[in-house]
Amino acid sequence: MTTKQTIPATQNEAWGFFGSMNDNASAAWPIAMTAISDATSQPLDSVRLFLDSRYGRHFADDVLNEMFHGSDLTSATAQATQRWMGWTIGRQTSKQYGIPKGLPYLTGFVIHCEVTDESFEAEAA
Repeated sequence: MTTKQTIPATQNEAWGFFGSMNDNASAAWPIAMTAISDATSQPLDSVRLFLDSRYGRHFADDVLNEMFHGSDLTSATAQATQRWMGWTIGRQTSKQYGIPKGLPYLTGFVIHCEVTDESFEAEAA
């Protein structure tokens, strides 16, 4: 899915993935956006919602842990993406969030963030 699309900017510089990545945030943002979009086959706008959420902060923690263990930013992001795609949505998470059981964790939460954001927009209209 890697194309020459414009990567949406974060709308949450203080928190989420961007805020958690600190000095690495500007470099990490396009790497994470592309890696997650490619892995999940979800549009960049949906990935931005995920990365700007609390789940994006947890994803950043995973990337930072990999960097702490010696990986460069690109490798750390790839490893975190692979790990999150390897986990699957279990019964409890499915019940709590309405994400289909068995879906890759990363895909499920990217879609969940998009649906949650759309529901808030619908309420505001």
